[in-house]
Amino acid sequence: MDMRDVYTETLIELAGKDERIVLLEADLMNATGTRPFKVAYPDRFINVGVSEADMVGVAAGLSAAGKIPFAASFGCFASRRVYDQFFLSANYAQLNVNLVGTDPGVTALFNGGTHMTFEDAGIMRNIPQLRILEPSDEVSLRKLLPQIAYWPRSVYLRLHRKGGWSFYGEDETFEIGKGKLVREGSDITLASFGMVMLQETLKAADLLEKKGIHSDVIDVLTLKPLDRELVLASARKTGQIVTCENHNIYNGLGSAVAEVLAEDGVPARLRRIGCQDKFGEVGKIDYLMEAFGLTAAHIAGAAEALIGMKKTA
Repeated sequence: MDMRDVYTETLIELAGKDERIVLLEADLMNATGTRPFKVAYPDRFINVGVSEADMVGVAAGLSAAGKIPFAASFGCFASRRVYDQFFLSANYAQLNVNLVGTDPGVTALFNGGTHMTFEDAGIMRNIPQLRILEPSDEVSLRKLLPQIAYWPRSVYLRLHRKGGWSFYGEDETFEIGKGKLVREGSDITLASFGMVMLQETLKAADLLEKKGIHSDVIDVLTLKPLDRELVLASARKTGQIVTCENHNIYNGLGSAVAEVLAEDGVPARLRRIGCQDKFGEVGKIDYLMEAFGLTAAHIAGAAEALIGMKKTA
């Protein structure tokens, strides 16, 4: 199932239990897959039109009036275009506005550089008290959405739109601000953020295993606040960590991990896999993953380089 369909189905289920749930769109309901919500609850669906900043302003007003708004658009618009309104109208006002940015990073595909947002999470990290999440599969999305709805403050959710993946079992539990150790090893830590990168990170762990290198694999899930305890415990154990993100290496997962390592004085070597300070471009997913250095081979190569440094130290 597409992640957008999981998102919409879960919100329809929540709306059936709580009449405060409302959904806002900026004329992209066919792309984001939210038309079924409009059919189910037409009086709680608002299409603001191609005016994303106004969408956030309306969502803030609805939150102030006691509603629980989810507002969705492509990540480029849900971050760069609405930043001031989201900062002030939602976050400064201490309201619960759940802003959903779809098509993160290379998943924008043929929409190209103008729509390819490698900086959205980094921009949003600077908003005080904002929570930033990126579910890594259908189960984590379904389980985290109710928590997001009832979180007392605003949330920015990175959401893959097309395609889906079931990695976790239905009995798995999730918590905002907590990651998951999904594979255990002792030689190196691979920390991943988001669905595309968790898939590649697990493949990289398999490649490394064939060479006798055993990896801790962390599914971060929440970028802000980062699960410090989980990351630091693994880094202390392995002494080296590769961060893997479908995002710019600046002010994303790599930066967040570097910050906690430095603050806690953990002497772990770090390599950052992600967009290396580039603009986006048009292409198929395989081409883009290779062009931006996000593949399992890139991750495994970075890990092997760190292992080599450790052996020669």
